[in-house]
Parts: sequence; C-alpha cells; structure tokens
Amino acid sequence: MTPHHNRRLTHPQDCRVGAEGEEMSEYDDPEGSMDGNQTRIDFDAPAVLRKWPSYEGERRTDSTGPYLIVDATLDQCIREFMAKHSLARHLYEIHTEPQPPLIPAVLSAEIVAELARLRDLIKAV
Repeated sequence: MTPHHNRRLTHPQDCRVGAEGEEMSEYDDPEGSMDGNQTRIDFDAPAVLRKWPSYEGERRTDSTGPYLIVDATLDQCIREFMAKHSLARHLYEIHTEPQPPLIPAVLSAEIVAELARLRDLIKAV
C-alpha cells in the first residue's frame, strides 16, 4: 500500500496551500479547513465484501442475508467490488468500521463507486 491511502480529502480549491511562488497568509491552514476539521479515510481499515443471494439478478430478501466474499482491507474490498460487473454490483455491499462523516458501517454500491473515484484521485495527486 502507498502512503497516499490515508491522505486528507479536501475540496480542490483547498489543495492550493503552499503552491510555489504563493505566499501563505495567516488565514491559510495547512492542516485542514479554517475550522480545523479534517476528513480522512483509512483505506487500510479492516472490511468485508458481502453478496446477497439473488435470483434472476435480484436480491433474495427471504434469505439469511449477505454472505462473505472477501475479508481484507477497505481498499482491497473496493477493488474486488469494482471488478464485478456493473449490472450485478447492487447485490454487493462492504461492511467496515464507520469513519464519519463519509464511511458508514455498510457501504452501498453507490458509495463504493464514489470511494473508488476518490481513492484514484488521491493516488493521482
């Protein structure tokens, strides 16, 4: 894993602190936003990828619940999830320790897709 996995996620305009040739003022906060809040995602946190039993591409709610596919890190579970066919992703969910405000205990397909985009953006920086 690269050290970029635990980078602070901020709005792009907040990422200009300390740019070459730019003087920082007393209002610039190199550690986060003006109020001191920081949003971090630990992609190395323990997580599990689970799949709901299905019939003809639909979740079977009459079952005992989703079963285990992968027991690994959040990053690895996101990778496994994104490798699934897009039409079947609604059958999967990732369970992990909550990381407020962005990471709930159970991540839906929509949240996982957004996290994958954020993770890729962080790696590109």
